[in-house]
Amino acid sequence: MTDAVHTLVVGCGNLLRGDDAVGPILVRHLWDQGVPHGVRCADGGTGGMDVGFQMRGVPHVIIVDACTSGSEPGAIFRLDGSDVEHLPPLAGINLHAFRWDHALAFARWALKEEYPARVDVWLIEAEQFAPGAPLSPSVERAMHAVIARLRGEFANNDASVTADRSVLA
Repeated sequence: MTDAVHTLVVGCGNLLRGDDAVGPILVRHLWDQGVPHGVRCADGGTGGMDVGFQMRGVPHVIIVDACTSGSEPGAIFRLDGSDVEHLPPLAGINLHAFRWDHALAFARWALKEEYPARVDVWLIEAEQFAPGAPLSPSVERAMHAVIARLRGEFANNDASVTADRSVLA
């Protein structure tokens, strides 16, 4: 990681399971559209431990993933990483069920003073996880809304989003 990278966007999820693919697909859209100097994108896929190490020394990390909270499909949530980085506890974590929240807990433990000063987590409520299915229309719309918000954040170059930590769309 070079000093020039101030923001890392990590798309988490499984490309083979419908709406679970929203994080990696979002990252691919950002790559296709081009990212500004200082922003790096990573397809976190299902490699949570690797996600933890990619955070090393980056001031601001943005994680994007699907969720299942029971909300309307396509609902967007923004969480402050500090609210969830100690959940779940490190005890009992295994590589077969390593999610973004595990990655944050692991990174906080492993990186110590090199842990990012700021972590934002963007979650999009999934509608379906059918193997081989594309994104559902509601999740695809929400993904483009998150891309627009991130682009606005990049344009400000200070990575400051003042949205509340509840449903955003």
